Amino acid sequence: MAYGAANNDESIATIRRAYELGITHFDTAELYGQGTGTNERLLGTAIKGFRDKIVIATKFGFDLPNMTATHAALDSRPERIRLVVENSLRYLQTDYIDVLYQHRVDPAVPIEDVAGTVKDLISAGKVRFFGMCEAGPATLRRAHAVQPVSVLQTEYSLFERAVERDVLPVTRELGIGFVPYSPLGRGFLTSAVKPAAEYEEADMRRWDNRWQEAHYQANLATVEQLRQLAGSNGLTVAQLALAWLLTQRDDIAPIFGTKNRSRLEENVGAAKAPLSASTLARVEEILPNGGSGSRYPPAHMPSWT
Repeated sequence: MAYGAANNDESIATIRRAYELGITHFDTAELYGQGTGTNERLLGTAIKGFRDKIVIATKFGFDLPNMTATHAALDSRPERIRLVVENSLRYLQTDYIDVLYQHRVDPAVPIEDVAGTVKDLISAGKVRFFGMCEAGPATLRRAHAVQPVSVLQTEYSLFERAVERDVLPVTRELGIGFVPYSPLGRGFLTSAVKPAAEYEEADMRRWDNRWQEAHYQANLATVEQLRQLAGSNGLTVAQLALAWLLTQRDDIAPIFGTKNRSRLEENVGAAKAPLSASTLARVEEILPNGGSGSRYPPAHMPSWT
């Protein structure tokens, strides 16, 4: 419900269409469904028939019963990790998880204990690779020393550029792949943006700082410039944003979320959209430092260390 209501039948059809189009990386989490397994169950149903041909990523790390809009409760205790994995395996109807992410770094649990628990799960054949989300350089290094971190997932887009300074150099040094989430700025970098008040009550864009009046008009004006640039290249603004990400490094695999096949097909087109040096230079002129407004409320803002 983070981006409004979805139709399960269309969602399943979209996942299956994604596979037909060559997408083999599907990302979910315990959080997506507030611990009920809703999203994992849906993905498990959708991938029947080709599970062994794809990569499934899921995540642990939240204390869901105690989460609120102003409090991001965390829980990465080893016993909690093991419980979440058993639930995820059941919901996904699979014997193993390809990539198991720590959804957020839990300051109450040493990262060495987290990495050691995932290492044990890998040894048991229940997990193949260890991933982290929103971890900073020092934490990555400590975790990597216990169990190699295969991939880091953090928000990165034309609107959100913070990882470029300190995080991406370390992932490259350590040989860690990078998965940008919200590569379309939670939908702002598309043709369907509207003011915060026009989204459904449960849609996070009602409170996302970038949609509030202090930032909305500035971001809207920026996107209009990107739309004109995209159009001159025969692209949509979403395709331009995704194509830009794909030019940054060859170890980047952005994950975009969509609930319907038409948006899926539009986004997949970005993989075949080469951008000229002049187009990339113009993108930097329009958005040299990202969009206007923070990406999370203060209580939910990840703290990199």
